[in-house]
Amino acid sequence: MRVLVLNPGSSSLKAAILEPPGRTPLASAEVERGADASRLGDAAAAVARALEALSAAGISRADVHVVGYRVVHGGVEFGDPVVIDDRIVAVIDELAALAPLHNPVAAATIRAGREALPAAVHVATFDTAFHAGLPEDAIRYALPSDWPDWGIRRYGFHGLSVQWATLRAAELLERPSAAVGLVVAHLGSGCSVTAVDGGRSVDTSMGMTPLEGLVMGTRAGSIDPGILLSLLGDGRRTVNQLADDLDHRSGLLGLSGRSADVRELLAAEGEGDEAARLALAVIVRRAAAGIAAAATALARLDGIAFTGGIGEHSGEIRRRILARLEPLGVLRDVAAGAGRTDASTSGDWVIAGRTGPAVLGIAAREDLVIAEAAAQLARMNVGR
Repeated sequence: MRVLVLNPGSSSLKAAILEPPGRTPLASAEVERGADASRLGDAAAAVARALEALSAAGISRADVHVVGYRVVHGGVEFGDPVVIDDRIVAVIDELAALAPLHNPVAAATIRAGREALPAAVHVATFDTAFHAGLPEDAIRYALPSDWPDWGIRRYGFHGLSVQWATLRAAELLERPSAAVGLVVAHLGSGCSVTAVDGGRSVDTSMGMTPLEGLVMGTRAGSIDPGILLSLLGDGRRTVNQLADDLDHRSGLLGLSGRSADVRELLAAEGEGDEAARLALAVIVRRAAAGIAAAATALARLDGIAFTGGIGEHSGEIRRRILARLEPLGVLRDVAAGAGRTDASTSGDWVIAGRTGPAVLGIAAREDLVIAEAAAQLARMNVGR
């Protein structure tokens, strides 16, 4: 069964053809959509470009039996993958208020995919699903007791990435997933950390929306809510202006005044740009603090796994984060080795000392999780 995976991220559309349980794509393509895909229209054009690239690699539309999509926010309704129909798309759209950078892009991509491949079974998978079993004390905010009735709670995100990182880390550490205590740091355009104990999410930095937690490319991460009350109260910002500021004009872009791209900021820092230096210092500080906080949810810390574009490819950012984590038992030689390992490294890697947690680099493979889930659901659907 050939599965086309369409992963609409915040900066690109990734496409891959897989035959589960095989892990090697038969073909893949990536359509860059800028630092903020939510501000670009025409998802149909992005899907068409991806299909053209796959066709050039020898995969025709007729070869696709199933299409699996990554959707960031599933709310309380979607705790498992689902076969897509018009109602499912409508609900994904309705959840856009909780993930404005992601769900509208996902819904548009699904519509384009269904139109381009009408004979295929289309399946939605959700980043929030991996965190569905979070304990109550991780879900709840310290807010009035009736607020949860309005759906105000923590959901968590990057679940598909964390699910794969957990499985792969267990393989690299040569232990069953159930026996590993892990912190997964997904660092990219969006950034989060998740504590995984026995293969289950037990704490995570993102909350009701993907705005909470670490500093990100254009998103602020956690800030004092009093700031927002002040700006609204004195009229310097409207609700819509705040939403735009927090989603599109903050994070590394806001701090540096020039870019949300870590590579550009590292180069600018090397040329003496103080704002770039500050932006990198802030993201490193917040990421290290997030990893340390997540570790408190574990019985023991066996490993810290870096994934996502920055996590996989920026040895310098990893080195700076790990340098702040000596109190967690990260050894200096392990941190140094993880810092030297960069984008030229082939495949996943693990560096472990005699004591303390291992450090791992794991390529983000949401596509494998999506493909397996989509194929399994398609088989069940066909068998009915």
